[in-house]
Amino acid sequence: MSAQLDIPIDRSSPVPLYHQVVQGIEQAINDGSLPAGTRLENEIELAQRLNLSRPTMRKAMDELVRSGLLVRKRGVGTQVVSSQVRRHLELSSLNDDLMRAGKKPSTTLLSFSHEEPDEQVKEQLQLPAGVKVYHFTRLRSAGGKPLALMENWVRDDAVELSEASLSTHGLYDLLRGAGINFRLAQQRIGAANASTEQAEALGMEPHAALVTMQRTAVDDTGRNVETGSHVYRADSYSFEMTLVHR
Repeated sequence: MSAQLDIPIDRSSPVPLYHQVVQGIEQAINDGSLPAGTRLENEIELAQRLNLSRPTMRKAMDELVRSGLLVRKRGVGTQVVSSQVRRHLELSSLNDDLMRAGKKPSTTLLSFSHEEPDEQVKEQLQLPAGVKVYHFTRLRSAGGKPLALMENWVRDDAVELSEASLSTHGLYDLLRGAGINFRLAQQRIGAANASTEQAEALGMEPHAALVTMQRTAVDDTGRNVETGSHVYRADSYSFEMTLVHR
């Protein structure tokens, strides 16, 4: 049985008709109306029901397939893949991105300590003598589904952190609230297979694909304020970037 989509089409809107279809399907996937695995009506039926041309409907479906939200399967039809969080390459936090995407982020603090940094962290944050770090690991979920494991180190001369504050607020919200203005970050993105511990925390099979990210953020005074090592479920998360010819 195929899902019937109720997508409002405004022909007086400056938004192209195909993009209104894209927005309608994206919204239905994001709000859970179209869960992963749902099979859609075929393009001809959907075009007729919405009173749109077949080329318009094909263009909308092609864009959703390219974005990774839908997949075409021979003998099955078009299906929803997942509600994937797509993150633009900019200096923002995961909590910020989830809120902008209309998700409901939640955080579980798995570990927290205030400690002397090891040599690697001391070098990454360029710490002077006597400065300690807050070291913590969090599990970030979206809509009740585990999405990311985030390990961070934050210098203690920049902000005061606690288990309570990290359980209820995003890290960058806390840092901005302490008067820290970020200027830039060094970031590296990669891929890995989930360890047994990571897979268990993220609700995945061991060795499933992960997106990895290491970042060190710098404030407007030139201080390296925080550094982090994060892993994300590859079936639910991706980075987007714009490439410019020079």
